[in-house]
Amino acid sequence: MKSRISFLAVLLLFAAVALAAATLPASAQGRGALEADAKRAYNNLVAKVPAAKALGKSAVAVLVFPKILKAGLVIGAQSGDGVLLKGGKAAGYYNTSGASYGLQAGAQEFGYAMFFMNEKALKTLSETDGFEVGVGPSVVVVDEGMGKSVTSITMKEDVYAFIFGQKGLMAGVGLQGNKITRLGK
Repeated sequence: MKSRISFLAVLLLFAAVALAAATLPASAQGRGALEADAKRAYNNLVAKVPAAKALGKSAVAVLVFPKILKAGLVIGAQSGDGVLLKGGKAAGYYNTSGASYGLQAGAQEFGYAMFFMNEKALKTLSETDGFEVGVGPSVVVVDEGMGKSVTSITMKEDVYAFIFGQKGLMAGVGLQGNKITRLGK
């Protein structure tokens, strides 16, 4: 039993060090560069996915994380910085981070955009001490197939998330938690 705990501790340490090293350049970049990356990622998304374009027209704000790094071996972690765009302008800066545990191995880079469809959902993001995905407003992850068949008329939920730009390989099944927190001014 003791050797199993030691093995898990080493894996946790490995995952934490790998993620910290991988996210250092993203945290060190200036807000101007982060904002430019977020706007570029958003523009690419709405150009390629009709549902994202339709939602963008009626969303009160869009939170874009252009680059999230995820790594794990049994224990994993992910982190990335993003920009809240309201009316096409930066209205806040956020970090997403999470941890996972389960049968998993690999490393991956991806981005995602969350379309806030009403002020109530946006208020939850801005007034809570960390927006936890799965707690509070309903968040629907739109996959590629769904993104081709839905319109803003058929979408009635609070928040829609589109994942884009996956690179790398991350395989497995596990439990995952994710939290979004506002970065200081």
